[in-house]
Amino acid sequence: MKTIYLECNMGAAGDMLMSALYEICDQKEWFLHKMNTVFAPYHIVLSPESAVSCGISGTHMKVTVDGTEEVSLDVNTGEGHAHHTHAESPAASGAHEESDSAGDAHTHTHTTYTTVCEEIASLDLPTEVKEDALAIYRLLGEAEAKVHDTTLEQIHFHEVGTLDALADVVGCALLIRTIAPEQILASPLHVGNGFVKCAHGVLPVPAPATAELLRGIPFYTGSVTGELLTPTGAAILHYYVLRYLPMPTMTASEIGYGIGSKDFGIANCVRAFLGDTASHLTAEEAEESYSCDDTILSISCNIDDMTGEALGLATEIFMAAGALDVFTIPIQMKKNRPGILLTCLCEMEEREKFTGLFFLHTSTRGVRYQVSERAKLESTFETRKTSYGNIRIKKSSGYGIQKEKAEFEDLKSVVLKNHCALSLNEVEKSLH
Repeated sequence: MKTIYLECNMGAAGDMLMSALYEICDQKEWFLHKMNTVFAPYHIVLSPESAVSCGISGTHMKVTVDGTEEVSLDVNTGEGHAHHTHAESPAASGAHEESDSAGDAHTHTHTTYTTVCEEIASLDLPTEVKEDALAIYRLLGEAEAKVHDTTLEQIHFHEVGTLDALADVVGCALLIRTIAPEQILASPLHVGNGFVKCAHGVLPVPAPATAELLRGIPFYTGSVTGELLTPTGAAILHYYVLRYLPMPTMTASEIGYGIGSKDFGIANCVRAFLGDTASHLTAEEAEESYSCDDTILSISCNIDDMTGEALGLATEIFMAAGALDVFTIPIQMKKNRPGILLTCLCEMEEREKFTGLFFLHTSTRGVRYQVSERAKLESTFETRKTSYGNIRIKKSSGYGIQKEKAEFEDLKSVVLKNHCALSLNEVEKSLH
């Protein structure tokens, strides 16, 4: 299956994604000519530049408006970063500047969602490219509307509505349609941490609009200070990526590096792999073999100063609150103290609730988070009549597997009702 795999270990901005996709496209000259012709009335010029990050060579797609590429200030470090147009004052998409990762650029004028849609519709591009770009901007608009508690029609974009960001979105759409992969996969997304400057003040990373676009997507903050994932980058990934997972087995034919403009001391790039995944399988089998049904959150802490009774109570409270599972593992802690690793598995959206329960019902002063992708069988129940009464059977299927198992509590109930004169094996045999 022809696959693009996007490695986003340093997040992603719109221009970084466009640069990486440009490197794996076999029609580079045509792409540049088409984009520069389409955007000529807007005085926008795309020019690929060779760039290096930590010794790795790649491409930085420079986007200028009237010959100028913006430089803005990073609130975390005070460093300047190249962007794609001139500006007079800070503005916000999702109320912030896209600055740290590499720079979606922006003029600081307000643009309505309707205006952006009209601009896209007027471009001399294939219908499917414009439809993709419109869908990406709708995702951005809906995220903005949610953040500002308003409607899509009332949203006024800041930098994500400007021409340079529009070039990033349209450029990615045109490249993906030109490359024509059968599926696009990506790694979990590194968003960075710290704060970002915006028109409304200073906000935490990920910024509100980005956070909205990350719903249902595995991401992590990591140790890099700065905004690595921008709203434009998040919207593009949200629209195109089928699944987020470690790189599957694939035979790569092309590898592209989209280089960011900021120096983190770590290779600042999006890496795009183009190749075949599971070529010996049908398309449906390949998709299933790399399937991820959902993601869950693991919250854990190390404890060496609680009694077994107190830990048991905490476990019961977590389960009663709706945890998917709770477990403990004996560990050795500092000062040679025996301790317990307490772990709670829960749904992604319940992070704050269970974090509060950890602090309330355990002695810990800090917890750790880990996002895990999960594949699971679908389960249904049926009731089977036996000589000892009705017993529920849990049937599970998926991924070419079918299995069933009697509910233990029902088997146990039969044993106890018969004053323990029957064994579990005897009750189970009655099912057949």
